[in-house]
This record gives sequence, structure tokens and C-alpha cells, in this order.
Amino acid sequence: MARLYHVSSAVNRESILAYGLDWTRMGAAPGIAGSTSPEESGVFLCRDEGEALFFVDMNNTGGPVDVWQVTGIADQELITWESGFCYYPASIPPGQLSLAPELVPTWRAGLVSREEFAALSRDELDTFLQALRGDKDAAAG
Repeated sequence: MARLYHVSSAVNRESILAYGLDWTRMGAAPGIAGSTSPEESGVFLCRDEGEALFFVDMNNTGGPVDVWQVTGIADQELITWESGFCYYPASIPPGQLSLAPELVPTWRAGLVSREEFAALSRDELDTFLQALRGDKDAAAG
């Protein structure tokens, strides 16, 4: 089995933890490329860390992102889209997902431990990232 990743707005963290990755639930935040509706009937997956970091850097969601490691999917189950990126043509249950904070810049910079990052709620993550950016008024309110 391949080591696969999915990059999503941190706004979606609670939904992903509850329901997994399901393109029919898209709507709380735009996709990483900025789309407001699914581009395919499936879940886009990154084939390696480099591809995941490409999408972390692309981030058109307007806020912080999470990187999810995905297990239990073989390379041959992926469909290559016209862009050259791949998607899986089914939803992915929460049991096949775990946060991969080592691929998110705040973790890679050593500012928080992996355990602390993975335990942050959406609100805590937003406050933490606002504080890192120096947005003290937003972080306090």
C-alpha cells in the first residue's frame, strides 16, 4: 500500500474526524485549489510528501490547512485526473485517516510538538496560527 496524503482546510477537521473524506460533504471551506464545489466524484490524494507540500503551499482556502495521512488504498485504485494529480473514486472513512502534522509548516518549524498540534481543536488551531502571525487582536478576541 502506498503512503498517501490529503490536504484540506483546517475548518474541515471536525467533519473529517467524524465522517472521513467525502466530496459530497464539501462546502464549509473551498478546496485547496480554490474550488467551491467538487471537481470530481472522489477524493484527491497526494502520492508522496512532496506532492502534499505542493498543495500546502498552494492553499487557496483562506486559512490554515491540515495534512491527513491516508491508509488502506493501493496505487492501482487511484484515477489520474487531467491535471496529472490523482483521486480515489469513493469516500474514505475516518479509521483510514490520521493527521500528519510533520507536513504542516508550524510543526516542521518546531513551534509545537506533534502531539500538541494533533490535539488542537479548530478554534485552538485558529488562535494558535493567529498568534504566530502576530495578529494579537484577533487571537485575543
